[in-house]
Amino acid sequence: MNLKLQKPKAVIFDWDDTLVDNWSTIHKSLNATLTEFNYPPWTIQKTRSNIRLSLRDSFPGIFGNNWQVAAKFFYDKIKKDHLKTLVKLNFSENVLELLYDSKIKMGIVSNKTGSILREECEYLGWNKFFESVIGANDAKNDKPAPDPLLLCLEKIGISANKLVWFVGDAPSDIECAVNANVTSVLINTKFRPLNAEYPIADMHYEDLGSLYKRVKNFKQFL
Repeated sequence: MNLKLQKPKAVIFDWDDTLVDNWSTIHKSLNATLTEFNYPPWTIQKTRSNIRLSLRDSFPGIFGNNWQVAAKFFYDKIKKDHLKTLVKLNFSENVLELLYDSKIKMGIVSNKTGSILREECEYLGWNKFFESVIGANDAKNDKPAPDPLLLCLEKIGISANKLVWFVGDAPSDIECAVNANVTSVLINTKFRPLNAEYPIADMHYEDLGSLYKRVKNFKQFL
């Protein structure tokens, strides 16, 4: 459904496939890790579908008792290339600039490891936009639990309510928003087509360009 647009007190974003694309390095690093531990490599489609939870939630199911060693190997691979392949998605900076100029508080909540997430944010020159950047392992639990979103809002100084938007592309983002009792905004990307796996979002936009046009058209409310 699409709610009547009101001025949000804060807009919190997911990271990968919401504002940026870095799947080439994630996929390459995962396959290197799978090979190292004698598992067959995955297709990019399988990687995109299965690496949505944080490593502490997803790797035990893939690597069993070796998951922590595998996670270290994976992190070492990621750190070598992740900044070289990091790409801003179309209209991501436009949306951020518009909200920033409108004095809307913003933050990031991602299942990407916190230190890597903050390094990427700094590399893009986006630190000015976000008052809080929360990644995997920064909170007691990761998405879809509400913990990281609530921690982000605590650092920003805003309580969870429907005037907070959480913008993301995956079921875990929408579930996290529902669990935290904030407004869920689904960005439907070409890599994650809308289907029955998604919980119902409060607002749905085909891409960031559509969200930008919507917010820009209602700028008088911001």
